[in-house]
Amino acid sequence: MFNQLKTGLLLGILSGLLLLIGQLVGGFQGLTIGLVLALVMNVGSYWFSDKIVLMMYKAVPATPQQYPHLHKIVEELCHTAQLPKPKLYIIPTEQANAFATGRSPKHAAVACTEGILKLLTKEELRGVLAHEISHVKNRDILVTTIAATIAAVIGYVAFMARWAALFGGLGGRGGNQEGRGNVLELIVLAIVAPLTATLIQLAISRSREYLADETGAKTIKNGEHLAKALEKLHASVKHHPLGFGNAQTSSLFILNPFSAQGMMALFSTHPPHTERAKRLRSMKF
Repeated sequence: MFNQLKTGLLLGILSGLLLLIGQLVGGFQGLTIGLVLALVMNVGSYWFSDKIVLMMYKAVPATPQQYPHLHKIVEELCHTAQLPKPKLYIIPTEQANAFATGRSPKHAAVACTEGILKLLTKEELRGVLAHEISHVKNRDILVTTIAATIAAVIGYVAFMARWAALFGGLGGRGGNQEGRGNVLELIVLAIVAPLTATLIQLAISRSREYLADETGAKTIKNGEHLAKALEKLHASVKHHPLGFGNAQTSSLFILNPFSAQGMMALFSTHPPHTERAKRLRSMKF
């Protein structure tokens, strides 16, 4: 419940920031443009992101004949979670990782790497898949898409504001006091606003990871299996760096596939795996 409320609050702040930026750039007209941009980008990302991401990571369908154990685990988890079974895919890499995508539970997909199927025990894999199914159940694809899109729009508006300022934008007002006001607005638009938007977006992503961990552990009534899996996956990411894909999609994976260490905590798409494992082991069922 805490992570759900936190996500709602952060999304509200992010949306409010977008409206503020739109108003600063062009008053009511700028506000309207910001809303339209956000709507168009959200719809496009939400509708087509799954196909794009699966293609980006060279994912191929996992047939029941080739991967019967994978299909069996997912079927059992979906029955428990009361969800339709997602399409299953395999990513050709030795790195142990997985992600879920899709615009709704009826149009979801779960992708596992070849490495994760080799590395984890059956129970650890079950923990990971429960985590991914939880992303589908909690509609995290929708939540993170909205957050990423709003942050992108804010960055775009900030970029336009910089150019507008160069050509006498932001109202073109004269006078020292008004000029200082324009400089302050420019700083907010060009630096503070996009940085704040990015930090909020990343905080939302980390919050949804904690929520998926919790929901997944409750689904299988065990936190230890996923905790052990996260520790193994962390080592695999370090020793088998991913040679394809895009870092902007890293939040989809159960662990960041491009870095085992990551950047500073505030700029990470994922919480520290040690903290996640600690929380999972402290859960009571």
